[in-house]
Amino acid sequence: MLNPYAQFVEGSDLLDLVAASPAKLTAAVEKWRAKGLDTPLGPGKWNVRQILAHITDTEIAFSFRMRQAAAETGHVIQPFDQEKWAGGYASADADTALALFSVLRQWNVQFLRALPAEVWDKDVTHPERGTMKFRTIVETMAGHDGNHQAQLRLA
Repeated sequence: MLNPYAQFVEGSDLLDLVAASPAKLTAAVEKWRAKGLDTPLGPGKWNVRQILAHITDTEIAFSFRMRQAAAETGHVIQPFDQEKWAGGYASADADTALALFSVLRQWNVQFLRALPAEVWDKDVTHPERGTMKFRTIVETMAGHDGNHQAQLRLA
């Protein structure tokens, strides 16, 4: 499966989805403040603070992936193990993570809007998912957002 989060993006405009994520995430976090940002979302699940740290780390990874893929021919994406990155998430500052995510996302949306159309059809390779188009990176980013937004709404 090229995009494990495809269910969250089907039929939607990708740039609209990714541009709207900071506001949606901010609204969800504000609702969680009363319960506490350290409240686990379920047994064995991350809490809101950890999700914010994870989303921010992932945005950093997407930032690099998109720029590398746009600049290179035949780019191979470097995957990462989210559990290994999660070691410091429990002590992460939620407000810093949310602010950084929001600024990085704004920067990435500006980058994406400036790309020539042909970049969106460039081939890139993910070692675990195979060859895909550049647009699949953006679809995955949008779907990843949707997955975590759903967790924050439904918990």
